Amino acid sequence: MRKFFSDLIAIGFIVLMALTFLSGISVLLGYEKPENIEGLGHHDLTEYAYSNWGATLLSVGIFSFFVLSFLTPLKKQNWRTLGIYEAFIIALFSEMYGFPLTIYVLSSLFGLNLSLGHAEGHLLGVLLSKAGVMSMESAWALVMVTSSAVIFFGLFLMSKGWSMIHSSHGELVTDGVYRYVRHPQYLGLIILTVGLLIQWPTIITLAMWPVLILMYYRLAKKEEREATDAFGERYEEYRRQTPMFFPSIRPLF
Repeated sequence: MRKFFSDLIAIGFIVLMALTFLSGISVLLGYEKPENIEGLGHHDLTEYAYSNWGATLLSVGIFSFFVLSFLTPLKKQNWRTLGIYEAFIIALFSEMYGFPLTIYVLSSLFGLNLSLGHAEGHLLGVLLSKAGVMSMESAWALVMVTSSAVIFFGLFLMSKGWSMIHSSHGELVTDGVYRYVRHPQYLGLIILTVGLLIQWPTIITLAMWPVLILMYYRLAKKEEREATDAFGERYEEYRRQTPMFFPSIRPLF
């Protein structure tokens, strides 16, 4: 039953990311224009797109449920690491839909003329636009397409890794995505957070991201010691041949 609901959430996430990806592609191809693009760069209160705490809670709930489905904490250290992830997404979505702290800080400290419409919260798009690389409309679409693709890939790794572990019934898994990296689920989580940062970078989440990575690195090392105790030389041989997080080129071919 749990696997059914996890797969259902995964399918829902895939559909959501696909729709976002296609929306961005349609803008890049000139078929659609996102809301609040016109008039960016002016502090027009009619474009205020925040104080939507319902959307904040919904987004935090969805991302929390998905990660809990595929990275269920079993020990105290796992819960502590998950707490860092929870703090990360709460800070992210609080600024995305609740209160745009980073926009206020950047506007105050650097005198940037940033509007309070939702589109200009995509700060990488704003950077590309203000640098003259492309229009704000195209920059917004590029950010959405790129971030959606990165998030989708992270979700895929997490769900694929969890599925293989779930079906192994406690045996050592060394094939599939585990052939390329020893911790595809944690790598998927890292990639997912990178996608979120591409889509909506904030001061707080950029500061928290290295801490999140460090916590999951330490958790992975601890789990490897436990795997060595459980599987002995078999796991040691696997560990010597397989990278921890970043796949080498050789196994790919």
